[in-house]
Amino acid sequence: MLEAFAYLALARVMKALPFSRIAPTLGRRALETPLVHDPSDETTIRRVARAVGVMSRHTFWESQCLVRAIAAKKMLERRKIESTLYLGTARNGEGKMIAHAWLRSGPFYVTGAEEMRMFTAVAAFGSDKRAERMEGA
Repeated sequence: MLEAFAYLALARVMKALPFSRIAPTLGRRALETPLVHDPSDETTIRRVARAVGVMSRHTFWESQCLVRAIAAKKMLERRKIESTLYLGTARNGEGKMIAHAWLRSGPFYVTGAEEMRMFTAVAAFGSDKRAERMEGA
């Protein structure tokens, strides 16, 4: 939980920066990681999702979708588990453009799954940590 808190803080700072500066740290643009996963990673993915979800409700700063997605992505990267961060847009009831971010690892939606169906993905940032894991073995 403490790690999630720290990564949520880092992600909030990152969100305050120009997107062009943080985009390279989110992974390779337009890379979607596979829907398959290593079964040994499932427990870790679920724990990261839970920790970020719980801690995001207890920060004194805004920890909405993009902050949660970045924090979870960084936690998975630390564990060399691949993931894809999606950015999407839609129009609200008044016709105004709104945005959402969500994170997927294998077949699991780690953050943002509740609202993602209302949005059209306009960007994806994938990190293939599995390749790094194989090289290090």
